[in-house]
Amino acid sequence: MSREITYLEAIREALAEEMRRDSKVFVLGEDVGPYGGAFGVTAGLAEEFGEMRCLDTPISESAIVGVAIGASLRGYRPVAEMQFADFISCGFDQIVNQAATHYYRTGGRVPVPIVVRAPSGGNVSGGLYHSQNPESWFVHRPGLKVVAPSTPWDAKGLLKAAIRDPNPVVYFEHKYLYRRAKGPVPEGDEIVPIGEAAFRREGADITLITYGAMVLASLEAADRLSKEGLGVEVIDLRSLMPWDKAAVFRSVEKTSRVLIVHEDVKTLGVGAELSAAITEERFEWLDAPVTRVTYPDTHCPFSLPLERFNLPNADSITSALRTLAAY
Repeated sequence: MSREITYLEAIREALAEEMRRDSKVFVLGEDVGPYGGAFGVTAGLAEEFGEMRCLDTPISESAIVGVAIGASLRGYRPVAEMQFADFISCGFDQIVNQAATHYYRTGGRVPVPIVVRAPSGGNVSGGLYHSQNPESWFVHRPGLKVVAPSTPWDAKGLLKAAIRDPNPVVYFEHKYLYRRAKGPVPEGDEIVPIGEAAFRREGADITLITYGAMVLASLEAADRLSKEGLGVEVIDLRSLMPWDKAAVFRSVEKTSRVLIVHEDVKTLGVGAELSAAITEERFEWLDAPVTRVTYPDTHCPFSLPLERFNLPNADSITSALRTLAAY
C-alpha cells in the first residue's frame, strides 16, 4: 500500500518512524524542537518524543555536528539538521576531519553513525547564503556517504537507510522540492539502498545522468526529445557517494552519448568526476564527448529572474541534448 505525500512529509515520516523504532535515534539542530524547524520538517516530533530527543541547539553548526559525533560514540544515532546547507561550512571541520576519519583512526573499531541533513539548492530566491549546492565538498572526502533524493519515495527510503548506516551520511534534501514534489510513498519499512541509481526513463540514444531537483527538468527535456524521435535514458543517481558506476556504465554502453546535469557549479562538481570516470573506463564506447549542463561558476543572485537565468532548466537541457545527438 502507498499513498501520495510530499517530499517534506516523507522526510518527517522517516524521522518519526526511525525514532519509534530505535530509542537511540534523536534529532538536533536550530529550531527543530517545538517550532518544528525552519521549513516545518520536524513539526510534531517534540510533542511525541520530548525535547530531549528533538533537541534545540545554539546557532553553531560546529557544535551541532560535534554533539552528534560525541553522541554517536556513546551508541546513539543522531540526525543533525543544518538549517540551510550553505551553513554546513561552519561545521566542515567536524564532518571532514572528525566524523569522516574516526572509523579509520580507530582501526575499524568505532563507527560514527550520524546523519547530517542539509536543505540545499536554489530556485527559491534565497540569494547567496540560502541557495548553495555544496555536495561535491563531501563527495571528495573518503569516509563519508552522500545522498540526494529527488522523489518523496527516495526521500523517505534513503533517510531510513542513512540513519541505519554505520557511516556518517550527508543527506542533501532540496528545498525547492519540499512541497512541490509529491508522489507515492509506501506504508511500512521501505528502505532505498545507498549506492543504487534509479532509471527514471528508458532510452537508447543518449544517457542523461542527474540527481536532486534537476531530475524534474531532465525528464521534461527527455519528453520533448521523444517527440523528435530521440530516446533519452534518464538516470537519477540518488546516491552521490558511493555512486552506481555499474548502472551508469551499462547505460553508456547502450547509448554511447552522455549528458550530465546538476545544479551545482561546473568546475569540480559531481559531473566532473562522472565525466572522468566514463572517459577513463568506457572511452571506447563513446561516440561524442561527455557533456555537462550545470550552474555557471558564479554566485547565486537574490533576484529570482536572474537566478533562473543561471539555473539549468528544460530549455538548456533540451538544447544540449540536441547538440549531443547531432555530434
